Amino acid sequence: MSYLVGQWGTGPVGRSSLGALLGHPDLELAGVVTAAPGHAGADAAELAGSGRPAGIRATEDPAPLLARRPHVVCHTASLARDAAGELCRILETGTGVVSDVLPSLVHPPSADRALVRRLRSACATGGAACLTLGPSPVNDVLPLLLSGGCLRVHGIRITRFTCRDDPEAGARLGFGGPIGHRPRIVRPGGPGRAWGPVVRLLAEHLAVPLDEVSETYELCPAPEDIGRVAKGTLAGLRFQVSGVLRGRPVITVGHVARMRADIAPHWPAPPPGGTGGHRVEIDGEPPWRMDLAGPAAADPAASIALRMVSAVPAVAEAPPGLHTPLTLPPFTGRRRLR
Repeated sequence: MSYLVGQWGTGPVGRSSLGALLGHPDLELAGVVTAAPGHAGADAAELAGSGRPAGIRATEDPAPLLARRPHVVCHTASLARDAAGELCRILETGTGVVSDVLPSLVHPPSADRALVRRLRSACATGGAACLTLGPSPVNDVLPLLLSGGCLRVHGIRITRFTCRDDPEAGARLGFGGPIGHRPRIVRPGGPGRAWGPVVRLLAEHLAVPLDEVSETYELCPAPEDIGRVAKGTLAGLRFQVSGVLRGRPVITVGHVARMRADIAPHWPAPPPGGTGGHRVEIDGEPPWRMDLAGPAAADPAASIALRMVSAVPAVAEAPPGLHTPLTLPPFTGRRRLR
């Protein structure tokens, strides 16, 4: 079956999503909505960087897209002032949504109750499904699958490794800033808001009644001048968000970011043969450890976008309501093997 799909948002994730939509044999692009300066009027293929014109131009007005009644809209509008309002507008027309914009909805039961009621009402009105995804199946589906091979589970740890010295990543992580200054990404409550829902989602499916979700971080200075980053300023960052049970962290999601591979050698090392990737560790009987190389380390926007596009058929066929990757059939590379 072919699905008619809209793209709402043309930031880094949105442009990657466009490229995946245009190249998928089972998906047809219905329209593109943008709020980004200079993107209105641009051809979808131009925004995706795919070359041959698609014949569909981005617009700031969502009405033409919604009038086509697409099966699903990929919503990546990070510039939205009222993301919840946009989601409700789409859902009320009967169009499903797959989004990455409101991280709390990765685990609806722990999200703001008023927000959840509002979105559930919109789903019911339109008879549509809404799915909010985290960046990678490494954070949700894979740990739970591995846990099924254990007699007992004592703890789960998921770690993402990155090694990047580009200005955009450096600014987001605070590289080059004073070592005594807390980077914005780890300001109090920030990691918990972004990654706490993933921890709670895992806990729910493992039937673990967490007492709290905590967050920690560590900084590492540059041992010497590294390009624009001066010796003694921030060149490595590690943070963790943990679900705590009886005073012990039992589910932890973390990120180890280095500007250069030799920074902070006392921190966990990435999977062999690379400077980035993921590691899933299960302290159990028997124990499991899975090391993965993948696109998330080099291009996180593409990793998120590809997962969203792969989820489109499942969302289109899902019953109305708020969903997670664990309430829907697996998202696979169906029709991608050629």
